[in-house]
Amino acid sequence: MTRIVVAGLGDSGILTAMRLARHHDVVGISTKPALVSGQELGLRLSRPEYWARDYWIGFERFRGLDRVRTVHAELTGVDLSARIVTARGFDGAPIHESYDTLVIATGVTNGFWRQPMLQSADDIGADLRAAHERLASANSVVVIGGGAAAVSAAANIATTWPGTRVDLYHPGARALPHHHDRTWRRVQRRLCEAGVGVHAGYRAVLPEGFRADEITSASVEFSTGQPPVDAEAVVWAIGRVRPNTGWLPAEILDDDGFVRVMPDLRVPGQPGVFAIGDVAATDPLRSSARNRADGLLAHNVRAEIAGRTLRNYRPPQRRWGSVLGPQRDGLEVFAPNGRPFRFPAWSIDRVLQPWIVRRGIYRGVRD
Repeated sequence: MTRIVVAGLGDSGILTAMRLARHHDVVGISTKPALVSGQELGLRLSRPEYWARDYWIGFERFRGLDRVRTVHAELTGVDLSARIVTARGFDGAPIHESYDTLVIATGVTNGFWRQPMLQSADDIGADLRAAHERLASANSVVVIGGGAAAVSAAANIATTWPGTRVDLYHPGARALPHHHDRTWRRVQRRLCEAGVGVHAGYRAVLPEGFRADEITSASVEFSTGQPPVDAEAVVWAIGRVRPNTGWLPAEILDDDGFVRVMPDLRVPGQPGVFAIGDVAATDPLRSSARNRADGLLAHNVRAEIAGRTLRNYRPPQRRWGSVLGPQRDGLEVFAPNGRPFRFPAWSIDRVLQPWIVRRGIYRGVRD
């Protein structure tokens, strides 16, 4: 049976491993003992118990992973010629996994909520509590950034703690620059209704010794000429993503460190090597993680093994999906044209999560 190693078990890696495990011997390697999603930062910060229910799920709970052998380890290297992946286990022991096909899905590092280090369940829980408690005790919060993570953080902090002054500072003329104008106009109204101060054209200067993995409290200065601002807590969601590719040879990476891929998600010049998700340089938005390319990749892996024709991934031109995450009045999901579709609040726990997400997308999640 063909041996497939899936390097990285975030959303894209898990979904790909599930599909491939129906027909092949699949090994998944992850620095976490569970899916710890990078989605819905605002919900993670403001209501961590609610976020954890749907976005922090132990691998043993996924029925689709029953046939996948999961390895809790940090990737350290790969020999593309010998087809062997090396890693360091949670106990420090060296690990070697041979493969016929390698799927690279190691994602990116982004702020304090998406870090690649080895963690136990206790470590993950401690991180969740620390960030939440830091914000809960603050009377003023500044959020720096113009992407969905920053906008979501500002909105959810403001609605959870209405007595806290919350301000969002972003560098462009508008936030959500990769979404449709309609999306931003709708989200901007929601921000104003929540009492968030929205400040356009502010490009923050990173403080000396800046660490992206923490919430700070120092004054924020701007290179665009505005006076500094102060807050008891500063959330940096500035989109400085770094691909988790330090374990890979430079020959398969682009100038920014992302994995080079062809339209069919294969790595050029490397038979049997594919990449998917935020780590794959599919398009400027690296959109395969948010557009269910796991089905296409699984098809292409099987097609390569069988000598059949592979299909190409066609990325959308704009970002789409949820921006603010579940709110008390429901969940808005934006189409690429900026038009929202609303899930009523009652349907999130009764329909969306149990039936569409857990059963439909993840093919069954145990309680």
